[in-house]
Amino acid sequence: MTGQNILLAAAALIGVIALIGAAAKLFQFAGWRPKSGPGRTLILRESIALDPRRRVHLLQCGERQVVLLTGGAQDLVIGWMQDP
Repeated sequence: MTGQNILLAAAALIGVIALIGAAAKLFQFAGWRPKSGPGRTLILRESIALDPRRRVHLLQCGERQVVLLTGGAQDLVIGWMQDP
């Protein structure tokens, strides 16, 4: 590989990194962000250990809640909670 090829590859890499940074700034300016803040739709509300392997989880999915049993031979959906 010649010095000119190395310079060309380095310039292309810098250009790609600059484009990724510009796209990130554009998305941030436009108000787009991943769902990781207060607008989350899946939230772990409670988790209780039944024994060393199995746990019961209460998850909120949007406006509804679901109870899951994990850690056994297979994970199970126990059921959806009734709306108050």
